[in-house]
Amino acid sequence: MTATLPVGASEAVEVRDAATVLLLRDGDDGLEVAMLRRRLDSGFVPGAYVFPGGALDEGDRSPGWAARSAGLDDASASARLALPAGGLAYWVAAVRECFEEAGVLVARHADGRPLIVEGTGAAARFGRHRAGVDEGRVELLDVFAAEGLHLPAGELHYFARWITPEPAPRRYDTRFFVGRAPAGHSLRADGREAVAALWIRPADALARCRAGAFELIRPTEHSLEVLADFADTDAALAAAATARLGMEPPA
Repeated sequence: MTATLPVGASEAVEVRDAATVLLLRDGDDGLEVAMLRRRLDSGFVPGAYVFPGGALDEGDRSPGWAARSAGLDDASASARLALPAGGLAYWVAAVRECFEEAGVLVARHADGRPLIVEGTGAAARFGRHRAGVDEGRVELLDVFAAEGLHLPAGELHYFARWITPEPAPRRYDTRFFVGRAPAGHSLRADGREAVAALWIRPADALARCRAGAFELIRPTEHSLEVLADFADTDAALAAAATARLGMEPPA
């Protein structure tokens, strides 16, 4: 079932900058994407299945990220998004929201090794980091500094841009990114904004949606339609590295 975006505001609504990320992995039957189910009492698309994401916050725009970003600087990020400046903040927001909502932190050590959360001690420590960031007590940049991590921005490809149409009571100008899910991380809903988390083949998500058992909004549905054409993560990311795959063609 394809959900309609909420309607209800007659006055002008501020359009907030936002970012979301499509994390991909290869399952036994091909490419899978990470998805979350929003709470039924959520103020925005309640009960819908979505990708991790949300609005940018001030910490995402911190100049300190320049020294923590690998493979992409703000000038290059801004050029990709057709912005005068501040583009890197969208990559940061995508990673932060994924950590908060899904428990997956896309990061690398200073020597380039991917972050793998192994052992009960590390799991507990990063669980505390996640809670602190999610609750606004800790900045993600401080977590990266404390753990000696870097943001692999160059490995997240700009996928699409969608703007919530009028007259929705909440509107977002959302940049979509796509990247490979890191190994050694468990996908876990935060229980605050999302109540369930799963890996699913895009074709299966679409089939369940059309059967009325998996609610999607149009940007999510279209993104899944695009991903369904790829056999594996390598193929999807190779294509995403050279083109904005997720833009809906004009009617």
